[in-house]
Amino acid sequence: MQRFTNPRDLYHGKGALEALKLLKGKRAVICVGGGSMKRFGFLDRAKQYLEEAGMEVALIEGIESDPSVTTVMNGAQKMLEFQPDWIVAIGGGSPIDAAKAMWIKYEYPEITFEEMCKVFGIPELRHKARFVAVSSTSGTATEVTAFSIITDYEKGIKYPIADFQITPDVAIVDPELAETMPKKLVAHTGMDALTHAVEAYVSTAGSDYTDPMALHAMTMIKNDLVDSYNGNMDARDRMHNAQCLAGIAFSSGLLGIVHSMAHKTGAVFQDYGAHIIHGAANAMYLPKVIAFNAKDERAAERYAFIADYLGLGGETRDEKIAALIAFVRSLNDKLNIPHGIKFYGADSYPTEQGFVPEHVFLERLPQIAKEAIGDACTGSNPRQPSQEEMEKLLKCCYYDTEVDF
Repeated sequence: MQRFTNPRDLYHGKGALEALKLLKGKRAVICVGGGSMKRFGFLDRAKQYLEEAGMEVALIEGIESDPSVTTVMNGAQKMLEFQPDWIVAIGGGSPIDAAKAMWIKYEYPEITFEEMCKVFGIPELRHKARFVAVSSTSGTATEVTAFSIITDYEKGIKYPIADFQITPDVAIVDPELAETMPKKLVAHTGMDALTHAVEAYVSTAGSDYTDPMALHAMTMIKNDLVDSYNGNMDARDRMHNAQCLAGIAFSSGLLGIVHSMAHKTGAVFQDYGAHIIHGAANAMYLPKVIAFNAKDERAAERYAFIADYLGLGGETRDEKIAALIAFVRSLNDKLNIPHGIKFYGADSYPTEQGFVPEHVFLERLPQIAKEAIGDACTGSNPRQPSQEEMEKLLKCCYYDTEVDF
């Protein structure tokens, strides 16, 4: 038996933020990140709409990129003091992911972070509060998913929390918020969305219910991502829908080892001055994982179908898979994303020598590979890598070399 779960309501289109007026309750807490939602007036607007709905409103502000376990625990404590019946998270993936984890801790104060990370093991929520997610970026799709990514900075590891319990009750997909994204964020979130769609389509948990979402999202991303990056706001608006469709696909269809590796390499080199931004990591690793997974018969057929569906060319199956890999790499070039960790600068842009030294990468490789194999996303990957294969694959992702195993 499989499950296909989405928010109860999804409001989309310009002005959809006004749907907050429709909520019924006594108290709402808004979880928000750095400053862009406040700077562009969306935080004030959200607060006003909730107050118009008759609710008392409190704020949890300053949620950082790659939110930490500490941020989650502190936010949950504020919720315990305020006792909201609605949790409204507004912004990119980070504040929404953090708020999801706070929600669990708010409803179950004794639960540990380790218990929260047990895959599909969270107890039933909604005894205290329901959840609204308002996305401002076009990539993570956390507004419709059963996932949250939280970083343990002591270990330098990003942990996915995965459970249908944390699928939001209400998603608001208002493209006005996405129009405020800086160019680099458009690139990284867009490639995150493409990775979601591709991985969901070849996942062993994919189904007739998730495939149409994944394929249509890929088509939209092919048509609109580069134009969105170059400032076309109509394309930006369509990308906001595309990433949401990709999210619907992977929330029920699950992901694969592109995300497993991205989760385990994102923060592990932070002592060298930077993170590997999640969407950029996905962009670099996706071509390598396509080549690796294509040794699996079903995955190979599906990659070839994607190439046909997107009109990428190729006569034989191998040619079609090669065309898909070339397409992803061409997007990275157009979006100024490097092709390997070795060439990933601290500012995320391509450079001759990136911020991760070779000897450091090689020293940490066995542990990174072990953690990636144990990641929640690995189980639904079409080809299960051994420790040796994962290390070889990660080396290809570092040096940008061909995957031939």
